[in-house]
Amino acid sequence: MPFRPEPEYKHGQAGRTAILLCNLGTPEAPTAPALRRYLAEFLGDPRVVEIPRPLWWLILHGIILRLRPRKSAAKYASIWTPQGSPLKLWTDKQAKLLRGWLGERGPAVTVRYAMRYGSPAIASELDALKAEGATRILVLPLYPQYSGTTTASVFDAVYGWAAQIRHIPELRFVNRYHDDAGYIEALARGIRRHWQSHGRPEKLVMSFHGVPERTLRLGDPYHCECQKTARLLAQKLGLAPEQYLVSFQSRFGKAKWLQPYTEPSLVALAKAGVQRVDVVCPGFTSDCLETLEEIAQEVRQAFLLAGGKEFHYIPCLNDSPDWITALSQIAERHLAGWPTQTEAEPATLAASRAAALAMGAKQ
Repeated sequence: MPFRPEPEYKHGQAGRTAILLCNLGTPEAPTAPALRRYLAEFLGDPRVVEIPRPLWWLILHGIILRLRPRKSAAKYASIWTPQGSPLKLWTDKQAKLLRGWLGERGPAVTVRYAMRYGSPAIASELDALKAEGATRILVLPLYPQYSGTTTASVFDAVYGWAAQIRHIPELRFVNRYHDDAGYIEALARGIRRHWQSHGRPEKLVMSFHGVPERTLRLGDPYHCECQKTARLLAQKLGLAPEQYLVSFQSRFGKAKWLQPYTEPSLVALAKAGVQRVDVVCPGFTSDCLETLEEIAQEVRQAFLLAGGKEFHYIPCLNDSPDWITALSQIAERHLAGWPTQTEAEPATLAASRAAALAMGAKQ
């Protein structure tokens, strides 16, 4: 395998510290061809689907990629904005705001974002960071709870890129922050703000993305970390066990996944006489298809059709100041010991910080 092209090396050039925020990904457009490309990459990842490759290749290319893209495209179209994918827009904004927040607190670092599937790709953004002089890179997945299906897949992509690089930067990785005090506080404040405007529900449902149940038996910590996030959040909100429910959404295929499943749980609550539920998705740091379409549209409809009267979806952390502050604190802890400012360009860095903050304020 040939090495990737290297930027020109300059002896004595001051190194820079950088952060790469990584999210799952999104198709380029809400169309069947774009979904086919995206799903082929996403579902072709052995971290995501642990079925023997030859068999899965036949299922994926012979059935799924022939039938699912058109249906998925319609779902994406229902949440698409004039500026594009919500997930991409929020992730881009988080990267800009993080750069500004860190600059205000002291560290001056380069911040970029990448998608595990789709664009901008992890490899291309790492190339860009190297071209900008980054010699130290912190890889920060936007997944609070660790899972082999998500966090580890990001690391696979970074390692794959590094295997093609002659001059590899120093690399650090953030594995998890499911119990981080700032993250929990940001979630709690978002929920409290919603309750101040709309009152409190009979039941708060905390819906996390599902994974196959077998991953728990095989040693994946995801289920336990979701439960801990939920417990800490409930404690922060002062909720008794009967006032909230933890569930798992986005089941794919016929295998048994982590339970209870979100939609059947909401239907059961409605049939049991619960009139109002609020649903929050703590495992998603940005609103996306799984929150805006699956929860706020599909699950809402199922709850109301089953007899429920009032359904509230509480938005993700997105660009809330509480979340960006927590994210900056997580980053700072993992940057500890690394130089975070080059000697040669304080004025340039200050201007960059000011521009990032101004852009965040406008948006």
